[in-house]
Amino acid sequence: MAIRKREGKRGVSWQIDYFDPNGKRVRQSFKKKKDAEAELGKRVSLIAEKRYLDVKRDYKTTLGELLDKYTENFKHQACFQSGKRWFIDDFKAHFGEDTRLSNIRYVDLETYRNLLRQKVTWFGGIRTNAAVNRQMSCLHHIFAKGVEWEMMERSPFDRGKSLRLKENNTRYRFLDQDEIDRLLDTSDREYTKDVIVTVLHTGMRRQEVLGLKWDEIKGGFIYLSKTKTDETRQIPIDKDLAELLKGIRKRNQLRSEHVFCDNKGKPFATITTSFKRALRKAHIEDFKFHDLRHTFASHFVMRGGKLKTLKKILGHKTIQMTMRYAHLSSEFTKEEIECMNGLTAGGCHKSVTFSEGSQQLVNISGK
Repeated sequence: MAIRKREGKRGVSWQIDYFDPNGKRVRQSFKKKKDAEAELGKRVSLIAEKRYLDVKRDYKTTLGELLDKYTENFKHQACFQSGKRWFIDDFKAHFGEDTRLSNIRYVDLETYRNLLRQKVTWFGGIRTNAAVNRQMSCLHHIFAKGVEWEMMERSPFDRGKSLRLKENNTRYRFLDQDEIDRLLDTSDREYTKDVIVTVLHTGMRRQEVLGLKWDEIKGGFIYLSKTKTDETRQIPIDKDLAELLKGIRKRNQLRSEHVFCDNKGKPFATITTSFKRALRKAHIEDFKFHDLRHTFASHFVMRGGKLKTLKKILGHKTIQMTMRYAHLSSEFTKEEIECMNGLTAGGCHKSVTFSEGSQQLVNISGK
């Protein structure tokens, strides 16, 4: 902010020069220096007191205020405790709680994303693009809600290209029959083996199976209410799984509402240690717990299960997600390829109907 003396054809004038809270440069001239000083002093005072005319919401709201509001509205989400609350702590540490939303620019977001790519995980590994995208998606959602809640004018994400990294989610790792037998034989914890068998017969996710309750099992089905997509799901129980559940129920004698629990009836939060130990003993490499879900899906299709049925069991929102297992279905491939019969048979006549509009039949002749 400054006051400058200007001399022109009309005589001497005094100009105030400053940037308002919106980042706009303001210049205004006065005939008398004292008037210029008074006006500039007034503007400085209004800015300091946050009463400047037309101050955007971004300049009044801090990141901490937005994050608190977001936490208040989304703390009920299943993914909040397992992921988002850690992301929010990281946002506060990196950008600063007292930072005004107007000071967070697109370049700051891009820089933060690049730092995440270099940051190692809690286990000392390299952070994947998918992990970076999840954290950045959370931040994107926070700013989007800030705009909806009228806490800011525009999200800094909208000022540049998408910051989403290309992911490689193609993973078809599943156990063959020999590996399944070895894994079950080397599981030195009964509850670990029970969990593995349950996932291999249902395709349930980790948190779904560990949080399974007895009242969710009835009439030959498992009824899941707490899922990744927040949509209920119904999973049929086959004979082998039914026998396993009967054995668990008899062994635990209903000391807990949870199917998989310790001696005190408390549900298991994780079985990572015992699962990894079983993998080492079975000499199985490049395998994760979530791959048990892939194993179920793969064997389901290879044994003649239909893709539409698999979609419902796994809880996929679109059939495209389930189609990754289509190549394993010999029946699917055989049925589809039959439509090519006669394409190259010489001397024969075939009629082909075009699918668009009401096109007439066209004779394909070998002549």
